[in-house]
Amino acid sequence: MSNELRLIIVSGLSGSGKTVALHVLEDLGYNCIDNLPATLLKAAVEEVHSRDDDSAKLLAVGIDARARAEDLRSLPELLRELREQNVRTEILFLHASDEILLQRYSESRRRHPLAELGTELQAAIESDREILAEIHNCADLIIDTSRISIYELADVIRGRVDRRKPDSLSVLIQSFGFKYGIPADADFVFDLRSLPNPYWTLELRGLTGLDKEVSDFLNRQERFTAMFKDIIEFLERWIPHYKESNRGYLTVAIGCTGGQHRSVCMTEKLAGRLREKHDPVLIRHNSLSGHRPDPD
Repeated sequence: MSNELRLIIVSGLSGSGKTVALHVLEDLGYNCIDNLPATLLKAAVEEVHSRDDDSAKLLAVGIDARARAEDLRSLPELLRELREQNVRTEILFLHASDEILLQRYSESRRRHPLAELGTELQAAIESDREILAEIHNCADLIIDTSRISIYELADVIRGRVDRRKPDSLSVLIQSFGFKYGIPADADFVFDLRSLPNPYWTLELRGLTGLDKEVSDFLNRQERFTAMFKDIIEFLERWIPHYKESNRGYLTVAIGCTGGQHRSVCMTEKLAGRLREKHDPVLIRHNSLSGHRPDPD
């Protein structure tokens, strides 16, 4: 194939936002097919590639636990063959915590696709994870949608997936609160809970790390500036190595107790410095968000 085609496999747990992801990619000009048997993947690629128009050759295919077991097992080899034919392929995997998935299905009153008659929802979710474990392990980008809205998920896909140039490394710096759990999609996690906490200063308690008053307070703290120096030196040293190893995505999580002050301020400061030498660098503040994706 002479002209490069881009293929994105969208996979993940039922209820994690796969349908939202496919809709966003469709709006971005991708030819989208959901629940395509892996045996037809090559045919779909050839169909899109054979078109005579000058538009981008873009294809997104949804593959999840509804697929036959043999199709899922054959997927890694199929993608390897397509890469050898100059097809840019990557796997986007979405997931969420069991608690959130149970809540989403309870609120929507929809039936889980693996929940056969008499099967409990929890068992269906566990089966979903088990079936997709291999795809999860070889995914290029993993997105934990437990604490992000459908609009934030759309922004992540537009910013990290669609706008990523070939052979580039997309870096995401995200803040979070340890009391809500560590983001499951993080490659590196840094703990800021040993730093002075603006929460205990009454006039700063209702603000966030995005406010100048909080930023000024933290940047006056010797431990905060020392932590920043250590983290930025680590990232500036190792990001080039990740890029050289053909990684497409790197996610860095910065955590404090509630994810409101220290982690938010540090995330903004780190991203600002990294953008001086690297592009793209994106930001996400997990504990400042509210809504969550609806089930697929």
